[in-house]
Amino acid sequence: MDFKNKATKIKLFSLSTPQMRTFHMTWFAFFLCFFGWFGVAPMLKIIREDLNITTDQVVTTNMLAVASTIIMRLFIGWLCDRIGPRLAYSGLLVIGSIPVMLIGLSTSYESFLLMRMAIGAIGASFVITQYHTSIMFAPNCVGTANATTAGWGNLGGGVTQMVMPLIFLGALAMVGDKFMAWRWAMAVPGVMLLITGLGYYFFTQDAPDGNFQELRERGEMEEGNKVTGNFLSACADYRVWVLFVLYGACFGIELLVNSKAALYFADYFGMDLSTAGLIAGLFGLMNIFARTLGGIFGDRFGLKWGLRGRVMWLFIALFFEGLALMLFSQMTMIPFIIVSLIIFSIFVQMAEGATFSVVPFVNRKSLGAVAGIVGAGGNAGAVASMFLFKKELTGLEWPEAFLIVGMIVTVCSFLTFLVRFKPSVETEARRDLEARLAEAQSGTPVPA
Repeated sequence: MDFKNKATKIKLFSLSTPQMRTFHMTWFAFFLCFFGWFGVAPMLKIIREDLNITTDQVVTTNMLAVASTIIMRLFIGWLCDRIGPRLAYSGLLVIGSIPVMLIGLSTSYESFLLMRMAIGAIGASFVITQYHTSIMFAPNCVGTANATTAGWGNLGGGVTQMVMPLIFLGALAMVGDKFMAWRWAMAVPGVMLLITGLGYYFFTQDAPDGNFQELRERGEMEEGNKVTGNFLSACADYRVWVLFVLYGACFGIELLVNSKAALYFADYFGMDLSTAGLIAGLFGLMNIFARTLGGIFGDRFGLKWGLRGRVMWLFIALFFEGLALMLFSQMTMIPFIIVSLIIFSIFVQMAEGATFSVVPFVNRKSLGAVAGIVGAGGNAGAVASMFLFKKELTGLEWPEAFLIVGMIVTVCSFLTFLVRFKPSVETEARRDLEARLAEAQSGTPVPA
């Protein structure tokens, strides 16, 4: 599908247009989702002691928290096409806040596992973030818009590692018991998600010219009953599944590191909770600019070499991501660990931005389906890579597991050569870009 009046510029400090209100609400909502999704990660050492669970059981809870998102991401892309991103996001945030607030009631491994599975659903927020900005911004800046909103949202993964230990300490000061403190700490992101879900409903709209229901009533958009056919069309496109794998090789690895880093530093390098969380948080903090860079370069490569250029940049980012992860896995001195972690973080997040600078051009009629499938690939990649960290299953120490993951990412980068566009599609994308830029200059909308 396509829409009129897409923004051709990102006016960062403006809230006066629906495009920019969407821009800021999407990244902020996704940012908060990380607090719910991975809020327990920096407290897992205490939770492990409280619930008397093993490290392998902790890994299993991490896997299922990420795995449950796969199905939800596939579903949420279809739902966006049908009811619009505004209602989809509002509902996800409000419903997702419930298990975040209730996880503090867990008393056993089984109840903790079930709550983490339920919380995993809010990871689907990424798909709505990318979907909503994709229909609000024109081809010349859509890669940058997608990368920035997702990157600033992913920033929540790093900030969570730093802030949740502080929230925990605040709760500890009030309740005086560390096993009660982590439970009360998780209520904070739950309440924030609930409030943001209500705010999303009132401060955004589905598309530049209105909500999906209004556009359908005006005959400016196809009916929702055609969405299922579009979804099947996306499923039949092999390029979507290649991007599924490639996104697993970048965002999947970011999820892996978000869930493992604090415990890795604590167990293998003897760091305390706050120090491990602080260093682990540096990984996510690179999202403040790195994923945006991936989108900017994607748009620049696209302007110069067309859609082929966007794919070319994706290969470069993924290839160096794999090399950087292998470097990180071999570091044994803390200063070198920190430097290599930051280098790896920059490349993994640029690869994510590069992926979603390609996604909006694969199948415009099935944008939600494509975004959902590719987004689910990120979670699938995380789950697959987490199996390597189950020591009872593989016998691998975590540094060895990180090395193997780095090798796999490097090999996967060559799959980008399978993502190709027909000359007619390249020509259409170039014409659309020129038309959108002309629209911005003249003020005359391009027909949808």
